[in-house]
Amino acid sequence: MAASFAAAGFFPKTNTPTKPTKNPFPEKPEAISLNAVPKPNKVDNKASIKTQAQTIPKINGVNPGLKVPFGNPLLEEEEPQKKYSSPFQTAPSKIYNQLPDWSILLAAITYIFVAAEKQLTLTDWKPKRPDMLADAFAFGRMIQDGSVFRQTFPIRSYEIGADRTASIETLMNHLQETALNHVKIAGLLGDGFGATPEMSKRNLIWVVSRIQLLVEHYPSWGDVVEVDTWVGASGKNGMRRDWHVRDNKSGRTILRATSVWVMMNKETRRLAKMPEEVRAEIGPYFIDRVAIRAEDAKKLPKSEKKDSSERFVRKGLTPRWGDLDVNQHVNNVKYIGWILESAPISILEKHELASMTLEYRKECGRDSVLQSLTTVSSSVDCTGENGVMCEHLLQLESGSEIVKGWTEWRPKWIQEEGNAGAFSGQNA
Repeated sequence: MAASFAAAGFFPKTNTPTKPTKNPFPEKPEAISLNAVPKPNKVDNKASIKTQAQTIPKINGVNPGLKVPFGNPLLEEEEPQKKYSSPFQTAPSKIYNQLPDWSILLAAITYIFVAAEKQLTLTDWKPKRPDMLADAFAFGRMIQDGSVFRQTFPIRSYEIGADRTASIETLMNHLQETALNHVKIAGLLGDGFGATPEMSKRNLIWVVSRIQLLVEHYPSWGDVVEVDTWVGASGKNGMRRDWHVRDNKSGRTILRATSVWVMMNKETRRLAKMPEEVRAEIGPYFIDRVAIRAEDAKKLPKSEKKDSSERFVRKGLTPRWGDLDVNQHVNNVKYIGWILESAPISILEKHELASMTLEYRKECGRDSVLQSLTTVSSSVDCTGENGVMCEHLLQLESGSEIVKGWTEWRPKWIQEEGNAGAFSGQNA
């Protein structure tokens, strides 16, 4: 009923009154007298035009205000205005005056579609396929009674390397992002870079002292990774943070990592003890769970004196403005790129990083000039086939150590038709 009423408003149905037609051929008189024919009176031309002029028809009862061209003699005879009982009946007019206002109709239809789309977006935004990004807005969520934070990331085209897989820096950035978002979602984010409110009151910030990661395989462009992170106690003044990265579709483990964080005074740049107020903030989130078992955790071996010819050196490394974080020191992920700057190209081409252990000795500032040194050790049985172990040192040109670490490399796996399961190349 309402639809028919609305349709009647846009398409008015008019009853056009019938106009009596005049007989153009009246009855012929029996006799015509020329003397009886009256002579035409002289009538003013302007007055004749006025009598023959027709008033402009109204559109839906409103005069459009069009002006009649002056001196147009082809005007129809004016029709008297008629009154109609129904408000939807209008004066008879031409066909274009009977059409509705299409702009109003189009605006109404557009509004209906926009409102419907907005409602669907708010109530039904979840993906319909399991291979789509589960976290549509990439905010992450707390799981396992609020003890673990989970976030998903798609692997984008600019995050892959020459071998069409995600770089180690990409995966490390995912780890850092989930750590900060974990603090934010938990409501513990102060005005610092991951610092809690009590830490911000005391000018304390977090700095990483050690990190170890084990990479089982690398995701490719278009894959979606799922990152879980949680925290635990590490001694009296430290905090341990672990990560477990999986493929969002298959559930296959991609990476496992663990790290140790300590506090540093933002003004004096010295390490500080954990205040009891800070421990009370983060303590309820500590859980007894590790991503890397004790038997898999490796300590850095003592450095052996080797001939300088066995080392690969890259000098003149300087931080850019974009390499600094909000705490005004170089982001810890940037150190990994600098370490790999001195790795032999033969290793990078034929091997992929299987594990990495880094110890941060000193922070790096904006005006620092560094050099990266890599020493290739003898081949190790990393994965059963010609693995390589490297010792790395990132230091200032003055000699102060910044980061020290070890990496293990395994041959890249070739997935080719007719040659699946073959390893690429030989020992570097």
